[in-house]
Amino acid sequence: MRDFKKYEVWQNAHQLTLFVYKEILPLFPKSEQFELASQLKRAVYSIPLNIAEGYGRNSDVDFCRFLDIALGSVHEVEYCILLANDLAYLRLAEHDKVLLLLSPVKAKLINLIKTLRR
Repeated sequence: MRDFKKYEVWQNAHQLTLFVYKEILPLFPKSEQFELASQLKRAVYSIPLNIAEGYGRNSDVDFCRFLDIALGSVHEVEYCILLANDLAYLRLAEHDKVLLLLSPVKAKLINLIKTLRR
């Protein structure tokens, strides 16, 4: 039986999501609860969700399409974190930690997409 949880990229994306939920979102001011924090939340959980959904499809073409969406969400998270940092919602340490967790997700998604398209 196939299992999306065996993909290292999904595991990394899941850990990123947990970190953002537990360590980053609580730092946002209440005024951002339904704005930037909400956008960041949707973007970060979209990454492992799209990997899982795409994995459940019947073809590599479909899987790739969902991986492309996940990669778009990676870029969205990257910008949300940049904006949160520039708005002084985060300290540099939190900003850097998110990017440290985000970087391998981005690289592995790109590599998996390239592999599937060959």
